[in-house]
Amino acid sequence: MSEQTTPGGDVAVDPTPSTGVTPGLDPKPSPVRRLLSGAAGRNLGLVLALVLIVIVGAITAPDTFTTWSNTLTILRQASIIGVISVGMTFVIIAGGIDLSVGSVMGLASVVATLDATQSIAESSHWIVMVVFALAVGLAAGLVNGIVIAYGNVVAFMATLAMLVAARGLAEILAERRTLTIDSRDFINFFNADFLGVDILIWIFAIVAVIGWVLLNRTTFGRRTVAIGGNREASRLAGINVKRHTVYLYALAGLSAGIAAVMILGRTTAGTSTHGQLYELDAIAAVVVGGTLLVGGRGTITGTVLGVLIFATLSNVFVQNNLSSSVQAVAKGVIIIVAVLLQQRFARSSGRSSA
Repeated sequence: MSEQTTPGGDVAVDPTPSTGVTPGLDPKPSPVRRLLSGAAGRNLGLVLALVLIVIVGAITAPDTFTTWSNTLTILRQASIIGVISVGMTFVIIAGGIDLSVGSVMGLASVVATLDATQSIAESSHWIVMVVFALAVGLAAGLVNGIVIAYGNVVAFMATLAMLVAARGLAEILAERRTLTIDSRDFINFFNADFLGVDILIWIFAIVAVIGWVLLNRTTFGRRTVAIGGNREASRLAGINVKRHTVYLYALAGLSAGIAAVMILGRTTAGTSTHGQLYELDAIAAVVVGGTLLVGGRGTITGTVLGVLIFATLSNVFVQNNLSSSVQAVAKGVIIIVAVLLQQRFARSSGRSSA
């Protein structure tokens, strides 16, 4: 209720209660609403989704799903695609895409298991195989980044070309054969465990932590988010956008190289078929984890949760003897729901800003 002065000098009382809010504008959102609409709220939703899947698995397959060995199986299956997804997160946050990581992973596994590479490793140390795999991934990522940044080729087309070329080169080098690893020390190391947890899971954890620090605690991460939010404004602010783009794709390629080493340790063989469709699984995990496909927002924590959601869901299907076709349909539905939620969030954020 408020008082108003009339032209005659009298005071009139307005019966409408005064709320202190300007008409036509929404009130300031509450702290709880701001929390739920931020990264913490999105990650909380992912945690709840993961818990729900775990509950379903525990109910439908109580004797096998809830065992510690099955938990390690889920984490082991999530580790390789998880490493690729961490690198993919940086690329997508910056507004890019990389369709070649699966093929680069296959190429790196082949190069690391060639007779020439294994001969060098035999005369020195098995770490040479790791170095070759990482070098192949890094080189492929650098080529992608240079073509995209300095050749002005659309990321989709540049990485699609690398997808085809890397897979073809892997087939040529391997002569369409499966190349086995001769080094027992290499196999023993990557099949060992530390504190009861597989080495592959530890590698995934280390890569995820490094990725989190790089994105949230360094200038590199801030520049990545800025480029994804507004590329031209980032350039005007003094960021070397082209050079940073090269770094991002090199990082994604390096992640594919690490994943190649991990799959070599898991399968003890290199082949051109390694990594098929891994790029799609990585993109799906990143998107479900809350990273915007248009760039400018994303978290490593969300990506890790997205990877775990898909890995746990697949395990639930396996425990219940459901076909891979049903798994594919379920993954498709999850991806569609995630994209729709992203669009709704983007619209609500735009209205809040206005």
